[in-house]
Amino acid sequence: MAEEIILVVEDDPDHRELIVLALETRCERSRIAVAVSGEDALDYLHARGAHTGRDPRRLPRLVILDLRMARMDGVAVLKAIRGDSTTASIPVVMLSAVTDRAELDRCYEAGANSVVRKSVQLEELRAKIGKVYDFWITVNEANRNSRV
Repeated sequence: MAEEIILVVEDDPDHRELIVLALETRCERSRIAVAVSGEDALDYLHARGAHTGRDPRRLPRLVILDLRMARMDGVAVLKAIRGDSTTASIPVVMLSAVTDRAELDRCYEAGANSVVRKSVQLEELRAKIGKVYDFWITVNEANRNSRV
């Protein structure tokens, strides 16, 4: 079986590095793909742009998606993922620093599987990302349509 990939979508380089560091406590770095914007995430999923040459049939097992990003926010990315039959069943966990309940509800209404509050404290973030990884990668039975 091919390695399961986790796609991290985060436009802030510091937050992205913290998320990747947290994931690296659970899996090999080679299993973590990164996208630096919403557009880059969609290019990754569809193997176009900078990701041309990537096997488009090899979809991530999980997408960890920042809510607030420049140009294309996480909800817009999520709607694009859910609106495409090839990516619709990929689990998406939204990360948010937002505390506004209506904003968080927007994530669920758009099809988020989960919303996790961001932390700037590495240990707290590591614990939260570890739990996300444990549930979605080791506990949850994957939808067979979410990967090849």
